[in-house]
This record gives sequence, C-alpha cells and structure tokens, in this order.
Amino acid sequence: MSVRMGVVDSVREVTIDGGRSGVGTLTGAALGGLAGSSVGGGRGSTATGIVGAVVGGIIGNNVESNANTRRGLEITVRLDSGELKAITQDADESFRPGERVRLLSDRRTTRVTH
Repeated sequence: MSVRMGVVDSVREVTIDGGRSGVGTLTGAALGGLAGSSVGGGRGSTATGIVGAVVGGIIGNNVESNANTRRGLEITVRLDSGELKAITQDADESFRPGERVRLLSDRRTTRVTH
C-alpha cells in the first residue's frame, strides 16, 4: 500500500451505482410469470403469465438498481508533488477544501482518509 499526502481542493456529492447483476430482473420475471399464469385458464393464463413476467422483470430491475445505489463523494486532492487526483468513494467520512489528507493506494483502489 502506498501513502501520498495532499490537500483537498474540492468535494462534490455523487451517487455511486454498484451495478446490476440481473438477479432482480430474473427473480421479478419468475415471480411475475408465476403470479400471472395462475390467473384465468388456457390462453388467457399464458398471456397473463407473459405480461406478469415482463412487469415483474421491470419491477425487479428497479428494486435491484435502488438497492445498489449509495451516496458518495468525489474528492479532488492536490498532492504534495503538485499532481491533481480525483477520487470517488463512499461518503463515510467528511472532507473540506484546504484540509490535509492522505491517499492510500493499492494496485486496484485509492482512498482518501484523514
């Protein structure tokens, strides 16, 4: 892990999207299809099953999307070397412009901390 020192230049609130795995869509579609196919009989049952699957998939996708979204910060730091870095991370610490901070980096991620 490398440690670099710097000063916060600016802080901006952002929304971090954790991505989608597709599980919400598939689960919603399966549940909606089952619920829809239990209504009516014959071709009506098939049609309501298809509609239920589509609607369930849309709802499941939205639920998963909202569950994977979280509040974050984009922190711009002027390193002691003069280089300017912008880091996006969870909003679990507060930062103010002019504040002295550390940038902790490994091979995959960089984090701003006090």
